[in-house]
Amino acid sequence: MADDQLPDSVVAAADAIKSGEMSARELTSACIEKAERLQPKLNCFISFQPEKALAAADALDALLLSGDPVGPLHGVPMAHKDMYYRVGEISTCGSKIRKNFRPDHTATVIERLDDAGAIHLGSLNMAEFAFGPTGHNVHWGDCRNPWNTDHITGGSSGGTGSAVAARIAFAGLGSDTGGSVRLPSALCGLTGIKPTQTRVSRYGVMGLSFSLDNVGPLARTVQDCARILGIIAGYDSNDATSSNVPVDQYESFTIDPKIKGLKIGVPKNYYYDEVTVEVRDLMNASLKIYEGLGAHIIEVNVPSHEKLTDLANVVMGSEAATLHGAWLSERPNDYSDQVLARIQPGLSYPATRYLQALQVRPKITHQFVEQVFNVCDVLHAPVLGIPVPTIIDTDLKGNPGFATLLSQMTYCTRPANYLGLPAIAVPAGFTSNGLPSSFQLIGRPFAEGVLFRIAAAYQNATDWHRQAPEI
Repeated sequence: MADDQLPDSVVAAADAIKSGEMSARELTSACIEKAERLQPKLNCFISFQPEKALAAADALDALLLSGDPVGPLHGVPMAHKDMYYRVGEISTCGSKIRKNFRPDHTATVIERLDDAGAIHLGSLNMAEFAFGPTGHNVHWGDCRNPWNTDHITGGSSGGTGSAVAARIAFAGLGSDTGGSVRLPSALCGLTGIKPTQTRVSRYGVMGLSFSLDNVGPLARTVQDCARILGIIAGYDSNDATSSNVPVDQYESFTIDPKIKGLKIGVPKNYYYDEVTVEVRDLMNASLKIYEGLGAHIIEVNVPSHEKLTDLANVVMGSEAATLHGAWLSERPNDYSDQVLARIQPGLSYPATRYLQALQVRPKITHQFVEQVFNVCDVLHAPVLGIPVPTIIDTDLKGNPGFATLLSQMTYCTRPANYLGLPAIAVPAGFTSNGLPSSFQLIGRPFAEGVLFRIAAAYQNATDWHRQAPEI
């Protein structure tokens, strides 16, 4: 089936199947064909399961014919980062250490997607143990950007970014501890949301830093992300950290959204400190669109941001080193040099410094929310301040400036994780190297609906999110 015959979004795919315009098997077969053709170029899968996917599609087609109720993702092929557990199925977490790990339970978010009718194509490539913003992986091979395979996908959810951007899967789950949903979304031309900390259950999901980890979808449109987040969000008795704040009808915020009179804040400090001219120009162009839609653009100061990277590093480093303590002692040679170099410093942080980084977090978050969201509805900022770099440029051994480039990768994304705030990445055009660039909208805690509303208004006025790579 040709690409121009396929639905262009999760919502369109679910509607096409429900109406009988196409079957789940037809759609799944088309995705499988594309996966088989593009996997050698992109290396986006670690585990590919075409037979199971087709069997699931046949069962869903039979269910639809029976007249029984169907879910909001009925028959939609998806694939997820290889850190979402399915009982008895290998979940490598992108590592050598877990290459044969078979969990004894299934992630709550996977169960909810299955119940909604999603079809699982396989598990996707990722940075080792989700510790890396570029997408490199020495154990399973580097994942490649479908816009230009010499360039990185962004990490750590690189396989999800690559597979969804290449139109192999309609959507997929990533994880975001320092930007790992927003970065591959931005670098691959997708929409992706990091929800409020605790909004989505993390039961059955490999952990990196339990104070900063978030589960979120990468998809083609804001409406797609809203539908998926509405399915996976909400309290889970298996995850004591999950919030019982009621889940809004997120998708309703994306239907004919009006934003006239809303205030969009542009940071005067921090976020533009390391932004290139062409990325800044794209950010300004997106703000002009918002002005045309009736939004008010105002400048705001963001408090405490100079401290946030150090505080986040202390929290992430300490918690990651705690989770990996036994392996660091017993199997250090089974880590890549890059991941080992990033985890080991966490063993050296004093407990007092870690606890202090956690203790000041609520105060800093409250200060940020008060000072920023009392004057604007959302904060608008770049996701990545530079054009998408190449795989060689971001290789630890191939670039003496690696450390500086690595810090640039998460400069704009990490604050939202430490603050626990929701943030959505939205495609906003292309830089001169032909690779995508995106802005992010950051909101109050549990204000995902507002983010969806403002992001959807932009996508209704532009078509960057509908651009697809030729591969």
